[in-house]
Amino acid sequence: MLYVHRSPFTCVSLVFSPSRLFFVVLLVFSLCFSSPSSFFFRTFAVTMKEHRIIWKKQHLTEKRESMKRRDDHHDYFERRMYMITIEVEGRYPLFGRLEGDASAPPLSSEAPHIVLSELGRAVRAEWMGISRYYPQIEVKAVQMMPDHLHGILFVRERLPVHLGQVISGFKAGCRKIQRRLAAAEPQPTGKALPPVSPLASVSPSSSVSPSSPLASVSPSSSVSPSSPLASAPPSSLSSSSSALPSSPQVSSSPQASAPPSSLSSVSPLPSLFARGYNDLILRSFDELGTWMNYLRDNPRRLMMKRTHPDWLRPFFGLQIGEYTFNGIGNRALLDAPLRMAVRLSRRLSADEQERTVRMYLEAAKKGAVLVSPAISPGEKRTMREAFNAGYPTIVILENGFTPFSKPSGERFYACAQGRLLMLSAWEHHNDKRLITANQCQQMNLMALTLCQHR
Repeated sequence: MLYVHRSPFTCVSLVFSPSRLFFVVLLVFSLCFSSPSSFFFRTFAVTMKEHRIIWKKQHLTEKRESMKRRDDHHDYFERRMYMITIEVEGRYPLFGRLEGDASAPPLSSEAPHIVLSELGRAVRAEWMGISRYYPQIEVKAVQMMPDHLHGILFVRERLPVHLGQVISGFKAGCRKIQRRLAAAEPQPTGKALPPVSPLASVSPSSSVSPSSPLASVSPSSSVSPSSPLASAPPSSLSSSSSALPSSPQVSSSPQASAPPSSLSSVSPLPSLFARGYNDLILRSFDELGTWMNYLRDNPRRLMMKRTHPDWLRPFFGLQIGEYTFNGIGNRALLDAPLRMAVRLSRRLSADEQERTVRMYLEAAKKGAVLVSPAISPGEKRTMREAFNAGYPTIVILENGFTPFSKPSGERFYACAQGRLLMLSAWEHHNDKRLITANQCQQMNLMALTLCQHR
């Protein structure tokens, strides 16, 4: 085994063999006659990086599903924008409690909001102070929830340490605060904590006061092409099976009913945060506004989940015919008197397809529930138009759900209204997979089985 090192580049491992002799000669030539930035050296570095990735994949054990795994192909030192999600150990609601009315206008006093505990306010202040320790990072926002937090960080310059080390330092600071508050043991006064806006955002020119709520970024926030993000390369979604607003996979826990009366109510003092964290990497200039809306709307979504738990929490082991489903949504749609399996062949002419789509939509308007995996373009169009019109639909998916899965974007509100049911006969996976022809046939058979089930 030969280890070649050229500072400040990383160490490259080569195994001598006739098939790799060309790369060894290329490296020697680059070291002797070329600068590190030369074409030959860059070609060799890229080729060997790909070789090392292939070698690692060949020797990896079976990968366990996790929403907290880093992206192997992303440099977490470089400048980029991230949305971070960190959970409380055991999902205890230590940061505060949820109050408000899910049906209230967004900016009203009755809108769902988090009333932060003393620990929750301290953790929020610690997050907003990350820039004191790492001036390369701009804190864009944080949304405190009873048992977790979402925060947005903008790495403006290359970090001296891995992003994970920044998060570890933040956790360590919060644990010190937790121990200090637990040691103080304040006696309960029976007073309710004053409402504190948990969504705090900061502009580059503003100074952050940990004790005061900050103005939130408008929903239309975006990154202009002239901003520092414009030069950042395209990124990917780490450890995630779907694009944003597939939310970082965090949802409310049945344990999150009411926060403990004091930090010492759990003996001995538990760990504050669960191990690891979830990160989303900004991939487009207009995605920041979507993230901000997601953070701002999080308390309302949690309130809706608690109002309609059967519609917004995943279920498992639903046996229908020969299939066992897991899913999210209104299972009462399976008992609708009329259910129609949507099938539109690609071989249909434009006129035939138009007539078939209108036929399905007219039936849905009269109360039929449309069932489909929405594979062909005609099926996708039919299900999309029915969804937009507010008709009840059942969608069959290839990717399953986890205990903490939740519908994203407009599907969340459709489930909350009881007009959507998502089902899958497969387990959840994080990696992107192409649907096979066999799976397409199975999903179409599932749609027929669901329509015939009584």
